[in-house]
Amino acid sequence: MSTNEYWLLTLALGLVVAVVAVVLLETFLRQVHRIERGAAEVWTAGKQVAGNTATTWLLGETSQRLSLLTDEAGMHARLLTPAPVDTHRLTRPRTAE
Repeated sequence: MSTNEYWLLTLALGLVVAVVAVVLLETFLRQVHRIERGAAEVWTAGKQVAGNTATTWLLGETSQRLSLLTDEAGMHARLLTPAPVDTHRLTRPRTAE
């Protein structure tokens, strides 16, 4: 083989290596972008969950106050409901005919 052929072979191999490197780097870059999109979606979902659960610490107090409100409503219902009428006292006694 002549010197020029060695140079051409070396340049061809260098070009193949460069093309393979570009393909691998492009594949790596696409995977990085895919991971970044997935991480952004997870971050958005996490923020939504945090926003939806930010006030869950109030549920205990809400439950206690609801119990008090239910008791109060029950007292109002008992006070505002008329007493049952005794139907036995309102009927006339039957007389023997």
